[in-house]
Amino acid sequence: MSENLSVPTNQLLSALPLEEYQRILPHLEDISFPLGKVLYEPGKSITEVYFPNEAMLSLVSVMTDGSTTEVGLVGNEGMIGLPVILGGGYSISQVIVQVQGTAKKLSAELLKREFFRGGKLQKLLLLYTQARLSQISLIAACKSHHTVEQRFARWLLTVNDCITKDELPLTQKFISQMLGVRRASVTEAALVLQKLKIISYNRGHIKIIERKKLEETACECYSSIKQEFTRLLENNQ
Repeated sequence: MSENLSVPTNQLLSALPLEEYQRILPHLEDISFPLGKVLYEPGKSITEVYFPNEAMLSLVSVMTDGSTTEVGLVGNEGMIGLPVILGGGYSISQVIVQVQGTAKKLSAELLKREFFRGGKLQKLLLLYTQARLSQISLIAACKSHHTVEQRFARWLLTVNDCITKDELPLTQKFISQMLGVRRASVTEAALVLQKLKIISYNRGHIKIIERKKLEETACECYSSIKQEFTRLLENNQ
């Protein structure tokens, strides 16, 4: 990037060569997301894609009975709208704003056009797709093999990575919906971590006090996902 051109907060955009970034820059729109805003609904055509800055977005599977489970988290390391470049054109998951903040919006058609030029953006998005598939696979296995406390710790670490803040504006209700467990289970896990002085919890807010201890409490899925993102993305920029 040129010194006269501000470096984007989003890591995918910041990794682009100057020529490619300048080509899409006039078409990138700054947007601010409120908490709880739904960006995609399952089965609906995707017309716009998003590159988060401070916002954190959840991909959520919604069952016919209305129950929900999170299948992925996206912060400034990635983007929302991968089906656009994969040929499907619509999301099978609901995408909801979990932590309010800003993002860059781009039309789906323009992203496809730039992707099929075959430049660095194409390479980055293919690597990001592989990293996201690994994340989804590990989260699916995690639900079957690890305790709520371990999964809760893993999830808090992922949120912390996404927004790079130790204070997380998260309610028990929302966390239980994302983890696919009862609110009482989240309360029990939060109380255990609070008693160990790993986190502090007040209504609607969680603060990470001892991140190292939180990592020790989390299941191995956290480090596995993080290592895969580093291997595929950070090491290929």
